Amino acid sequence: QAQLAESGGGSVQAGGSLRLSCAASGYSWMSCMGWFRQAPGKEREGVAFMDSGSTTYADSVKGRFTISKDNAENILYLQMNNLNAEDTAVYYCAAESAAACTRVGGMWSAAYVEKWGRGTQVTVSS
Repeated sequence: QAQLAESGGGSVQAGGSLRLSCAASGYSWMSCMGWFRQAPGKEREGVAFMDSGSTTYADSVKGRFTISKDNAENILYLQMNNLNAEDTAVYYCAAESAAACTRVGGMWSAAYVEKWGRGTQVTVSS
């Protein structure tokens, strides 16, 4: 059964860094993969994603987060630097089989995600 499993979340002080990992098992890479996050009381939002050889970031994380993947190991990463309290959320790995991630307003829409991981908590204290 195809699965996405996140790891690497935790608690960090403002200005610190974390690296999230997403291990994909049970299927080969989908063309569109990336990360969403959901803070308490807020909607799930796209953070960063890769499709058709390109990467896209939410404005709020540009210059601080970097998405990458290890094709040989089927692992997707999210390097998060200079974290702040507004980054506190549950982070989800996600995948869509379309050649390009389905965008709404320029960002990948959660409504089109076909596979979700269970999420990993990131807490940033100020």
